[in-house]
Amino acid sequence: MNIKTDKVAVIGSGSWATAISKMLLENVGEINWFIRREETIEAFQKYSHNPRYLRDVEFDTSRISFYSDINKITEESDILVLAIPSAFLPVVFEGLTTDLSEKYILSGIKGIVSEENLLVVEYLNKHFGVALDMMGVITGPCHAEEVALEKLSYLTIAGIDEERTEKFAQLIQSEYILTTLSDDIWGTEYASVLKNVISIAAGIAHGLRYGDNFHAVLISRAIQEMKRFVDAVHPINRDIKSPAYLGDLLVTAYSQFSRNRMFGTMIGKGYSVKAAQLEMNMIAEGYYGAASIHAINQKYKVNMPISETVYEILYEGASCKKTFEKLTGQLA
Repeated sequence: MNIKTDKVAVIGSGSWATAISKMLLENVGEINWFIRREETIEAFQKYSHNPRYLRDVEFDTSRISFYSDINKITEESDILVLAIPSAFLPVVFEGLTTDLSEKYILSGIKGIVSEENLLVVEYLNKHFGVALDMMGVITGPCHAEEVALEKLSYLTIAGIDEERTEKFAQLIQSEYILTTLSDDIWGTEYASVLKNVISIAAGIAHGLRYGDNFHAVLISRAIQEMKRFVDAVHPINRDIKSPAYLGDLLVTAYSQFSRNRMFGTMIGKGYSVKAAQLEMNMIAEGYYGAASIHAINQKYKVNMPISETVYEILYEGASCKKTFEKLTGQLA
């Protein structure tokens, strides 16, 4: 793996894909960029910015080769950086004929492939033969909007192979992006899913007009819930208070940029799930994550009152008010 000569591709066209592309172009001369819609590519080339997301970020499009064909871009790239909603990954890779087993893959996907409840690295390993040590995972805390503003941000890159993980980190670090390394690809991926689910809970609480005191208790109990789950699923020695876990949870649960918190707030204010999804311009990964975590936990039986509360509200039609009243007693 040679970050100076390998061709890097970004798969995705949303705000996070746009932010990742900005980070990559700080370190590599050119990138390939997969965007499904030809009209989006045409508008991007015309105006030099993503026409739908982070429009203030201007790109030198002479340094970008755009593709709408997933086979062509994967054939012509050595490193694939994934930044699409987890629910869409099977759709984007449907009909893929390129052999991915020799590719290096860095996942920026904060979700579980819900059809089989697999982490992204597990999905790629099972269906495309990508060895686990050929992959890395980008974890927060980091919002795309702050990357666009070049505000100082920290990212954790997790992977099994330490040297390769360090090279993945070199792809995205800059004056405003600092990176740390982790070998916990399972725990960090599950934590990135759980923080989205918990952020929906924080948003619901806000919509129901619970105050800061309750939010503080909710998040402090949430990190304990996260630790119980990741320790059960992948028991290793980890510091749950580090940025990849607690830090990512805090920024997603409190930030004005958090789409999961926004989604939860709308639910708490009385929107139906369908209405909230239609009004939002971005995917709230925690909606899918709630169902996946619920399904996975049928095996582990971890005590997860916050995640279960979100699941009951989103998927079983439970009353926000009554379900949260029950939750308040469980958090004491």
